[in-house]
Amino acid sequence: MAIAESQVRWVKPGKMTLADKLYLPAIVSGLGTTLRHVFQKSVTQQFPEQRPTLPPNYRGVHRLNRDEEGRVKCVACYMCSTACPAHCIDIVAAPSPWADREKYPEIFVIDELRCIYCGMCEQACPCDAIELTSMFDLTGLSREEMMFDKEKLLSVFDQTVAAGTDPVRTTSSKLGVAAEPKM
Repeated sequence: MAIAESQVRWVKPGKMTLADKLYLPAIVSGLGTTLRHVFQKSVTQQFPEQRPTLPPNYRGVHRLNRDEEGRVKCVACYMCSTACPAHCIDIVAAPSPWADREKYPEIFVIDELRCIYCGMCEQACPCDAIELTSMFDLTGLSREEMMFDKEKLLSVFDQTVAAGTDPVRTTSSKLGVAAEPKM
């Protein structure tokens, strides 16, 4: 069905002045921003000694959670790898040796260099098996070191539990797992 001619509103572009054609207002605005920053007091953090305070919903390194019996919580449903826009999660499922689930991840790998830390894997997981922690100082000397396999992701879980730095998003709320907690 076509739109009636009376409903169409034609918009004409505004006329550019000589100053607009020469980009003078944009140049003056940019120089003003630069001058404002030049005369502001600079803030320097002494990083290794002074750790930054991060917001409670900061998304850092991934971890795979364990259940009460110490097993990996993941049921290899592929929801996280399907939801991932960067396609950085690879899962190979195998029949589960435990009676309470059908399958488990035999191989679970996240490419931390490809990941954009959006949190969609965390939101898609039906059993809260994958989470983004508040760990931000992630380094590696090679690409292979930045490929986090199942054992490395489970060790991140052990580290965060031992340090008491569990993510705030471990419990779901009405707003979702990535919602800011109420203070």
